[in-house]
Amino acid sequence: MAVDYAALRAVATVVRTGSFERAAASLNVTPSAVSQRIKHLEERLGAVLIERGTPCTATDKGLALCRHMDRVGMLEKDLMEHLPELSGAEGAGQVTLNVATNADSLGTWFLEAIASFTKATDYLVNVAIDDEDHTADWLRRGRVLAAVTSLERPVQGCRVTPLGALRYQATASPDFVARYFPDGLTEEAFQNAPALTFNQKDRLQTVWAREVFGQDLSFPTHWLPSTQSFLEGSLAGMGWALNPVQLARRDLERGDLVELAPGQMLERRLFWQINRLAADQLHELSRSILTVARRELSSQA
Repeated sequence: MAVDYAALRAVATVVRTGSFERAAASLNVTPSAVSQRIKHLEERLGAVLIERGTPCTATDKGLALCRHMDRVGMLEKDLMEHLPELSGAEGAGQVTLNVATNADSLGTWFLEAIASFTKATDYLVNVAIDDEDHTADWLRRGRVLAAVTSLERPVQGCRVTPLGALRYQATASPDFVARYFPDGLTEEAFQNAPALTFNQKDRLQTVWAREVFGQDLSFPTHWLPSTQSFLEGSLAGMGWALNPVQLARRDLERGDLVELAPGQMLERRLFWQINRLAADQLHELSRSILTVARRELSSQA
């Protein structure tokens, strides 16, 4: 059974752009043509590939096709470099790479690495954000080709390389500390002082508290899903937060922030995992990631 690459490309483009209309514009065809290609492929496979909605998303089988098309796109890109006469073929445009990282890495060092890679190549990137304990799931499900993750064990079919450790300091404004910790960092005071938490997956504050107090403690929290807002919320006296060292350094030096427990840092070891089938073609991406990470992150001796 021949592979209908025009239909596969339509599936991948709808998933990437989120709609049939944007996919049609990207492929320079009509939305009806995109719809018909996908409908015929779904009928042929006897399976739904696209969950229609806003945005459109892929089913598990659709994701498998998207993963295949990611690799096809890279192969086509290599082919066009050797045979530029084929560059007018449908789908021979820029290739979008799907990668995942945690928000704190994106807010401190990852953007520099990705920017360096995009300036040296003509790839486009689609960066997904999730907790570092969960980005490996994006690899397992085939939603991305590479990810920054806290998982040291290789995801099936991936290569893994240590990056270093992202270091955090528990910081708050002087006014906040004076209000909630007038007698120092006691267990009782800690359990009444509001924290800043990224989302329900974020366990860093709980881990830090366990390291400081030797046990799990409950504490009130504000929910604030933004690395930069963590820092700004700390400065505004909204709550205490675990801020990456790189972001909190200047404010600590100026005295606009203070540490709750001086010297008590939390380290999160990070790893770069990349699909083995794409690793060689994306050598420049890995090189850029490792170069910046090993300069900006704490070494893992």
